Amino acid sequence: MKKRVLSGIRSTGKLHLGNYLGAVKGMIDLQNNPDYETIYMVADVHTLTTPYDIEALRQNRREIIVDYLAAGLDPEKSILFQQANVSEHLELAFYFASVTTVAKMQHLPTFKDKVKQHPDHATLALLNYPMLMAADILIYKASLVPVGLDQEPHLEATRQVARKFNQVYGTDFPEPQRFTTPGEYVPSLTGEGKMSKSVPGSYINLVDDLATIQKRIAAVPTDSGQGDLIPQSGGVAGLLTLVELIEGQEQRRQYEEQYLGAGLRYGELKKQLAQAIYDELASFREKRAEMMANPDYVDAVIVEGAKKAQAIAGATLAEVKEKIGLV
Repeated sequence: MKKRVLSGIRSTGKLHLGNYLGAVKGMIDLQNNPDYETIYMVADVHTLTTPYDIEALRQNRREIIVDYLAAGLDPEKSILFQQANVSEHLELAFYFASVTTVAKMQHLPTFKDKVKQHPDHATLALLNYPMLMAADILIYKASLVPVGLDQEPHLEATRQVARKFNQVYGTDFPEPQRFTTPGEYVPSLTGEGKMSKSVPGSYINLVDDLATIQKRIAAVPTDSGQGDLIPQSGGVAGLLTLVELIEGQEQRRQYEEQYLGAGLRYGELKKQLAQAIYDELASFREKRAEMMANPDYVDAVIVEGAKKAQAIAGATLAEVKEKIGLV
């Protein structure tokens, strides 16, 4: 049997290079692998767990679908849908919350981090974020989830709630496992952390023109360009990682040899890398323009994706309601 995969991206804006390299390229590879059944969502409900702009959310949740299509996700091969259009997620999250303690949720590192970022927005929705994530995964009985290492605590919470429900109610939820893709961690252009929309100057939008990409890459902090050891953190390490992800391991190896030898010229590296990023995204820009010019097709994808997702989610929810005594 095919292994079912669930993945999603929060609707906080147009996709950036980190989303593309760290998630979408891997999603496309899985979609085209006959061993997997792929379900990809826009995590729009999750956006409500932190402060947001209503009109921006309305636009972003649609544009993520456009970006998915432009990047190469195929609605004939994958289920593409908006989370809010499948309300079964929210109902299952409530049932999962009934077997999960407040203390457990409060101790998750992501909750603590978000409370620090938004001290006036420590809502019940934020606290319950891991249960909604568990519902997103388990309502499709997905066994594999391509997420970053920072999501492992949430994935462990998903496994725990699956075990608890199976033990108490006799359900058959799988205990999903995280697996990695080549671009799992895409470094920030600031030299610290990973590329993120929430960090100004850290990312490149997929629709940026060449001049903008050149400007953003040029701003990456560097050193003298020569040393006895290859940097493992900071701007230089980030540049080398981007080189490997975009231009390949051989090009990275050449730059590393220069760094350990006569010296690395960052001006040349950055110019070549910016051009390579722009070229890598050429087909995306072209396909996105086509999608934006064909709103009826995008609408049809959204409607059909919701129907396909609801067919699976509804069946799972019916099983759960019978098991817990609500039917």
